[in-house]
Amino acid sequence: MSSAEAVSPPARGSIVSMNPATGVPLGEVPVMTAEEVRDKVERARRAQRSWAELPLKERCRRVRRFSDVLIARSDEVIDLLVKEAGKARQEALVTEVVVVADLVNYFAKHAPKILEREKIPMHLVKHRASYLSYVPRGVVGIIAPWNFPFSIPVGEALMALIAGNGVVLKPSEMTPLIALKAAELCEEAKIPADLFQVVTGYGECGAALIDSGIQYCVFTGSVATGRKVASACGERLIPCTLELGGKAPAVVCADADLERAAQAIVWGGFANSGQICCSVERVYAHEAIHDELLARVVELASGLRQGDAEREEVDVGAMTWERQLDHVDSLVRAAVQAGAKVEVGGARRDGPGQFYRPTVLSNVRQDMDVMRTEIFGPVIPVMRVPSEAEAVNLANDSHLGLVAYVFTRDREKGRRLADSIEAGTVMVNDVLSTYGYPETPWGGVKQSGIGRTHSAIGLKDMCELRHVNYDRIAAKRELWWYPYSETTYRRLNKAMRLLFGRKFRRSS
Repeated sequence: MSSAEAVSPPARGSIVSMNPATGVPLGEVPVMTAEEVRDKVERARRAQRSWAELPLKERCRRVRRFSDVLIARSDEVIDLLVKEAGKARQEALVTEVVVVADLVNYFAKHAPKILEREKIPMHLVKHRASYLSYVPRGVVGIIAPWNFPFSIPVGEALMALIAGNGVVLKPSEMTPLIALKAAELCEEAKIPADLFQVVTGYGECGAALIDSGIQYCVFTGSVATGRKVASACGERLIPCTLELGGKAPAVVCADADLERAAQAIVWGGFANSGQICCSVERVYAHEAIHDELLARVVELASGLRQGDAEREEVDVGAMTWERQLDHVDSLVRAAVQAGAKVEVGGARRDGPGQFYRPTVLSNVRQDMDVMRTEIFGPVIPVMRVPSEAEAVNLANDSHLGLVAYVFTRDREKGRRLADSIEAGTVMVNDVLSTYGYPETPWGGVKQSGIGRTHSAIGLKDMCELRHVNYDRIAAKRELWWYPYSETTYRRLNKAMRLLFGRKFRRSS
């Protein structure tokens, strides 16, 4: 449940954004009709045509101004993220604002090199040549989640703009106000009018966006909703990138630096209240170090400060969506009933707001739902394993494969174990942060998604790939063209045997 879930809407009206830490309304946005969504897409399409005609370096220069505006107005962006998403202030700064500022500067600098024409060396037909070019797709539709409502969609939008596209963003109904703030920053950065659009509503709004004639779709959310998005895109032959759920395992070897591993696991499991698709959701600890690691994880978790970041300094904020909090609570209760032990936490926090206490579970088994279902909340189950091989087997025993983690002092072993784990990304002796590296690809295997965002791969996917083949040396006709003849046949047959026969293969 990585977010962007469909929620049953009223027939027509508005969406009220609420502060999850207090329940106080923050503002409201309209539930847009399919006609309004299509109008937004058409406006973006008209603006995109002239935008695409600009030289790539000029587009990079203009988009880069977004970073200047963001830094100048970072306090108000952070304040809104704290209020609307329930984030801790430092997390709003680092994982939302800093990530976007770095991403836009990185791609503004490197996009001209990434998207330049690529020559294709011709191995046989030397009198001809080929190259690849990357051209804008048109309008990119982005359906965004509520867990990182700024860094995920805004980063993808800025990459799409650099590539020469228009963008229409459909934010989660849980966090629409931060999307409107992003549009406001684009306007101040003098991104051309209508090039970046925001549409608001429930699941029907996202469906209308896919049906409105976009040329590419980027979706971040749950596996269930991702299937619906993939189906809708498939019916319309719209290419898409899907970043779906995760169930990130942490394999802790007997020779791991236990202090670093414990610190990483606690931050990786409780950052953003565990509402991260790459959160540490299950720990496989070698039996030689299990007890010591568990004790240190519990000690660290017990010292975390939880509360409303708008009023106090906290480490763990509120959960954004009440339904998700109920899901977390039910998983923990079921695990306890099946024999798991609550080492710390294990319940909602008393008082107002959508808070679940940072929770560490021990005595868990692989067949428990808490070890198999995405938690997407502040819960870390720790399981004892007899060997590293068994830990890898259990790590791979999942329908999800977004991210995984390995902890060992042996770097060669760490890379060897990483290569054996079925995940889109494996980090050795670190957690979470690879999403913040714009040069590295982000995406999963199995049911964790299709395609990649970020990196040169992600930027190129924002473009249509075009191939041009042309003549380096002029010729009136090719040997294999009409008219056919016995003489030509014999010459071609002889050439084939010389080129591909056994003697040729031995000599080459």
